[in-house]
Amino acid sequence: MPYAFFLNHILFPIPPSKIQMNIGNSNKTVTLINDGEINILKVPGLTEVSFDLLLPNSKYPFARYDDGFKYAKYYLEQIKSMKVNRQPFQLDIYREFPDGRVLFDTNMTVSMEDYTITEEAGNGFDVSVSVKLKEYRQYATKVMSLSQDSYGNTIATVEVPRETTNAPSNTEYTVASGDSLWSIAKSQLGDGLRYTEIYDLNQEQLDNANSKYGGDRYMIYAGQVLLLPT
Repeated sequence: MPYAFFLNHILFPIPPSKIQMNIGNSNKTVTLINDGEINILKVPGLTEVSFDLLLPNSKYPFARYDDGFKYAKYYLEQIKSMKVNRQPFQLDIYREFPDGRVLFDTNMTVSMEDYTITEEAGNGFDVSVSVKLKEYRQYATKVMSLSQDSYGNTIATVEVPRETTNAPSNTEYTVASGDSLWSIAKSQLGDGLRYTEIYDLNQEQLDNANSKYGGDRYMIYAGQVLLLPT
């Protein structure tokens, strides 16, 4: 089954042959007196994703180069920046039918945990990279203020949460290399089918083009600023 593989909106020319996703367990088993063990069900832990990437230094006919051929060094620098910048980014995987229609996709905000670069004779001039990602969840701190009413009762009031990370803008988005309107709608709005809303807001600067994603990709380029629906 062919598929397109994006890290931080960058299309990698050769997708992994195998992707392993391990969903962590947060359940807790407790032993009760005279009643034996019970299992307390909790929210699932963070998903861990691991795979191997082949980064070619030769242009192969089976690889995808939507933005033109680039040597392995380019992708190694991008992977390094994902680790050094210490910022979450998007993992986007689009499974496709042979005629190019999207079957289903995986879109997840992740962090770069580890990666290992391997050079071996069997790969010729190509480079292999083993990557480990972990799902990233937004979190925020809450500030609580205490006061008393006329009866002397203590009242706790939660103030507006303060985000611990810089959330993406709700009104503008800067296009990155490898982006499509579908991937932008999926990562920024939570639903790839909302790409039409982005198109409607930016119709004057977008040129509709047929594509293998069933018309969800338009002529957009890296650095272009698009308006997003609120």
